[in-house]
Amino acid sequence: ARTRRRGLGGRGLPDASVFLIITRNYRKFSGAPNHGRCRHKEQTGTDFNMRVVHNSLHDEVASSLREEIFAGRLPPGSFVDEAALCARLEISRTPLREALKVLTAEGLLRHEPRRGCFVNEVTQRDLDEIFPVIALLEGRCAYEAAAKANDADIAALAVLHDKLERHAKANRINEYYATNFAIHEAIILLADNRWLAQVIGDLRKILKLARLQQLRAPGRLEQSLSEHLAVFAALKARDSEGAEAAMRTHLHRQREALRAVALLQTTRIATR
Repeated sequence: ARTRRRGLGGRGLPDASVFLIITRNYRKFSGAPNHGRCRHKEQTGTDFNMRVVHNSLHDEVASSLREEIFAGRLPPGSFVDEAALCARLEISRTPLREALKVLTAEGLLRHEPRRGCFVNEVTQRDLDEIFPVIALLEGRCAYEAAAKANDADIAALAVLHDKLERHAKANRINEYYATNFAIHEAIILLADNRWLAQVIGDLRKILKLARLQQLRAPGRLEQSLSEHLAVFAALKARDSEGAEAAMRTHLHRQREALRAVALLQTTRIATR
């Protein structure tokens, strides 16, 4: 059975805890171990629990490596040493290679024949191509969110925007990033369109490789806050077209700010 929750807490999304409870109960009542090989097979000859554990393990490995990439511990361009990872994570090559396939499909890694996997690098051209696309997609999310949000949703967004404003005034950039992310996620959730959410999620993973620091551009923090407040005003007014236009403007200006940061970090003057 699929359980659905409404509002910003999980509109139209299956409750992941239900799956966890089912999985744990299966292990409890079937006598299956939490890890390792299971002797119990169904009549078809398929080792059901082993299949579940295998998928769970490679998902966990993919999640762990994804976080290492985003945190910069596996920097762009670096080689993914399979033997070292297997030793450190205490796993075999099979789940690791399945995890690497997942991350390659997401665009976080690239596979080079006879060489192995490397962490992908995001170029200025990549950013120029991705930002117009994500602006269209998140603009559409804002359009749909404005039409679907209820009063409780707007009240929850107001709380988030109050936090955003306080962080901006105190120049707390890391906290501003976190609240900014929460607002974007809330609008995507309110749009209640799983296809938009999926594609945006994939593109955001690529953008994270660039370790975006657009709020470091001079005056960008204040500009970003103003843009967010414009999006929120349109959502509160249930103005779908206004919300879409404001969100697109917000994301296009993010790209402009990143370009400005790149210029500030680039010099033709030799230092040695």
